Amino acid sequence: MNYKRKEIMLNNFKKVVFLFCCVSFIVSCTSEIDDLKPINQETSVSVFDNPDSYKSFLAKIYAGISISGQQGPAGNPDLAGLDEGFSNYLRLYWNLQELTTDEAVIGWNDGTIKDLHYQNWTPGNEFIRTMYDRILYQIGLANEFLRQTSDENLNARGVDASLREDIQTFRAEARFMRALSYYHALDFYRNVPFTTEADPIGAFLPAQTNAQDLFTYIESELIAIDSELVPAGLNEYGRADQAAGWMLLSNLYLNAEVYLGTGRYADARIQAEKVINSNVFSLEPNYEYLFLADNDLSNEIIFPIEFDGLRNQAYGMMTTIIHASIGGSMNAADFGVNGGWAGIRTTSAFVEKFPGMENSADGRELFYTDGQSLEIANISKFTDGYAIAKYKNLDSSGSPGSDTSGEFPDTDFPLFRLADAYLIYAEANLRGGGGDAGTALGLINDLRERAYGNTSGNISGADLTLDFILDERARELYWECHRRTDLIRFGKFTANSIWPWKGNVPGGTTTEAYRDLFPIPNTDLSANPNLKQNPGY
Repeated sequence: MNYKRKEIMLNNFKKVVFLFCCVSFIVSCTSEIDDLKPINQETSVSVFDNPDSYKSFLAKIYAGISISGQQGPAGNPDLAGLDEGFSNYLRLYWNLQELTTDEAVIGWNDGTIKDLHYQNWTPGNEFIRTMYDRILYQIGLANEFLRQTSDENLNARGVDASLREDIQTFRAEARFMRALSYYHALDFYRNVPFTTEADPIGAFLPAQTNAQDLFTYIESELIAIDSELVPAGLNEYGRADQAAGWMLLSNLYLNAEVYLGTGRYADARIQAEKVINSNVFSLEPNYEYLFLADNDLSNEIIFPIEFDGLRNQAYGMMTTIIHASIGGSMNAADFGVNGGWAGIRTTSAFVEKFPGMENSADGRELFYTDGQSLEIANISKFTDGYAIAKYKNLDSSGSPGSDTSGEFPDTDFPLFRLADAYLIYAEANLRGGGGDAGTALGLINDLRERAYGNTSGNISGADLTLDFILDERARELYWECHRRTDLIRFGKFTANSIWPWKGNVPGGTTTEAYRDLFPIPNTDLSANPNLKQNPGY
């Protein structure tokens, strides 16, 4: 297998343990003061005497999305209070974006995890709480990196000019990663405690921000760092470049009407257009190759979350999404792993989005149906509901990943990819965001020609409606952490739609509109009197 693109960044992941066995700091968010576990009391000053530490610290910020602690796969977590596998950032993000929708159900009985699909969670839900804590932890890491790389600190350490030039790029990437986490905070919770590198280290009570101010901050940060990020397609694999910034801005603008009450669809279209017109990225000819163990070779993926079976082992999302999707009569070896965990499936409401369902000519239909029923009579029974065979730890030649035990996959998670830019352009155009209707139609048909292998699935301009876009986004992007946000933007997450087991009713029922937002965890409300609960909770 070719690991050329992964080598550089993952080698820096190896240095993370060294750095975080030396650096001790406290995240300035009350919910995390008790949860964060610094290793010892050696100061940041002594750590940064080693020039390599700057890139190692940056690697930790990136790794904070994919791994959960200081050693793999478990045993020394960043946060206490929830199983280290469950407390993984991407795994939590996926749970909140997918299990709450028609795209995924889970059969396990771990804590309150089923409440996510039932949409009957409370402010005490441990998965919602830990996502909140994980977001703030990531923000805290970025803040500390930016403190330590201020001009004042670099001058005091006598950092030479060549390293300072690299550090300026690192700082832009750290700001991107902080903006990404603040975007997730905006989308999930809206009104969160707000801190930057300008705030003091230690225990204090951060003020609560609001949607407008947080939106403006994320927007301003991404605009400010655009010229400081490496040009699109030229950074090391797994690191943010200008295109990653454009994609994050595009998603922010696409959902502005939800967050602020005022649409920014022209801005969403413009940012997506930058990605498309960069000519750096291209559609992967084979859809299935996007989700295999060598997907780091794909020219469609703009910003991945990296996983490697040898070098960053974790019980986070990619380990989980592959193992937990296997059960019943499925053969784990066909997915490049050593066994199935019989957990995650999909609902009939999602299956029905494909014409012909399991017999669809649409090649994005990756259902496993042997021994599986379409309908879910018992949500705890894996064979109730079709399985999804989308993610595999096999490369494009059919060989398994690098971990010979078959436990940990090499498959990366495509957080941003070109197909999403196509879909954003088309939706923004339909919503009055300008651009060209013919271009929008052509982009959608490009996706469908890939899916069908020919033009038989192409649509006409009259077919290209907002309802079609919502369904097309589901067909193209399922299980990629878009669905909850998409449904909310279309007004179909809570009050205006149903799917199996929504509301803890077999046939589904509507739920209260206030659940478009998750609650601020009770633990943070009790610790910080500056915080107010989101309405309805």
